[in-house]
Amino acid sequence: MAEVMVRDGTWTFDGEILRIVPGRDRSVKKLRQLLGEVRVPLEAVAGIAYEPGRKGGRLRLRLREGADPFNQAALGRIADTSDPYQLVVDADRTGAAEYFVDEVRNALVIEQVPDGPSERYLMPGPALPVVVPAGDGTATFDGESIRLEWSWSTEEGKKSAGPQRIALKDLNGVEWFPTSGLENGYLRFHVKGAAPHKLAPKHDPHCLVLWGFDKETRTTALLVAAILARLPHPSGPRLSSAAEPPAIEATATSAAPAAPAPSSGHDPDSLLRRLRELGDLHKDGILTDEEFTTAKQALLRRF
Repeated sequence: MAEVMVRDGTWTFDGEILRIVPGRDRSVKKLRQLLGEVRVPLEAVAGIAYEPGRKGGRLRLRLREGADPFNQAALGRIADTSDPYQLVVDADRTGAAEYFVDEVRNALVIEQVPDGPSERYLMPGPALPVVVPAGDGTATFDGESIRLEWSWSTEEGKKSAGPQRIALKDLNGVEWFPTSGLENGYLRFHVKGAAPHKLAPKHDPHCLVLWGFDKETRTTALLVAAILARLPHPSGPRLSSAAEPPAIEATATSAAPAAPAPSSGHDPDSLLRRLRELGDLHKDGILTDEEFTTAKQALLRRF
């Protein structure tokens, strides 16, 4: 059992599950506390790194693309401080953090976990129900349908359409464009069979205007994740949004019978790929048990 317990939260790893519990310190962002405990199966992990700093450091967990609906919904839309897959490590816990990283990486190699995209969700979405208080209304998701109710600030034409109820089975997708600078964001629901239109968010009865408040952002992240977890798994494109960053793809490298040379700098993903190469060589019988152990230890020492 590996464990890192700090003010920012607690991460534990038992060889199969990485358990993430947010801290109760006032510095811990509300989104992480609302999301609560997160249990990440080893098969959902693509990589892990410890990034040292002047006063402690940071643990950063990287999940396989498509493995977690929350990560898919929130990626590029929330601040690093709200990311449940990052942990601020106090200076006196750096040794524990480094040991934790080694344990997870070794397990990834031993279990031969691929770091490519997942073809199914390996983690559940947030707990239900989820309510989003937005600029011109409120969205509520109970697992079966989304209900949109309007507020006093709603544009009259949109308000006259009355409250909207969208069954999950009728939902084709959801689009979240966060607030940027002085420009309002929006949360738009795409309904199956509905004629395409170009209504502005403030006029669209299937859309909420977002003003960018913290409470609005964190509840939107939870709602979108909860919906994605119950929709068919995406075969390719991520959540539609102009703010979506490109997916990071791992680049395969050629293997050799000897221990791979370390990468320049301390690139944890490069190290993990090289460890996997050694594991493949061992699995294929090219390296003996002793050669595999020696090569792996040499690589870890160099890193």
